[in-house]
Amino acid sequence: MIDKTAPLLDKHLLQRLGEAQHVTVLSGAGMSAESGIPTFRDAQTGIWAKYRAEDLATPEAFAANPARVWRWYEERRNAVRSARPHAGHQALVMLESLVPALSLLTQNVDGLHQLAGSNQVIELHGNILRSKCHITGRLIGADWLTDSTQEPPPSPYVAGGYARPDVVWFGEVLPQEALERAMAAAIRCDFCISVGTTSLVQPAASLPLMALEHGAALVEINPMETPLSMHAEQCLRGPASQVLASVVQQLADWKRDPGQGPRL
Repeated sequence: MIDKTAPLLDKHLLQRLGEAQHVTVLSGAGMSAESGIPTFRDAQTGIWAKYRAEDLATPEAFAANPARVWRWYEERRNAVRSARPHAGHQALVMLESLVPALSLLTQNVDGLHQLAGSNQVIELHGNILRSKCHITGRLIGADWLTDSTQEPPPSPYVAGGYARPDVVWFGEVLPQEALERAMAAAIRCDFCISVGTTSLVQPAASLPLMALEHGAALVEINPMETPLSMHAEQCLRGPASQVLASVVQQLADWKRDPGQGPRL
């Protein structure tokens, strides 16, 4: 049953989605916010309110005060660990079962897509629940981190190395493999959905436009207008949890009977 309060996907676009061979979805912070995970700026409260991004989320900040950066990310990790996927995350799991191929590109670092059950997830900005050596870049196992009392724990790989969050900081480039896979997905898809992203952070913001340039239909799901809105064939205004669930239910209904409209 479709939520009557959610905007409906245009019939022509619904048919294109139903006939699509490869769907690409780009998700942003709006998805995580509905699970109670604050954005970077919103998380700067209490003792952290006096710090700038340059003090907490750059290689220079880590070099200057690794313990402070580690403690900041430990607080954020605790928030992520207590968060749970919402209806929008679950809708994308269902979408994966309804189309021949789906690539889920995410700017989020919380792992909620995977926790919900999505399989084809490309993490553009890393994952906050993982840690890596700040010198070698090699991932560090959870057991090693648990056994250490230092903040941050030392690296097991090289003297003078520390554990750091496996996320992309300001001033760093995206992981090359993830970016290449995301670009390939954007180029080869025939339907693209941008959901919950401001469409401001590059190079991720360019991926939906890349899909559009290569012939894909483009739909934006966001409560607010973004720089991408003018390029989208349809903008569905509302929270990701509500709108995604509605769109995927429309698709499921169409798959059962392409000649019928949505079941309201």
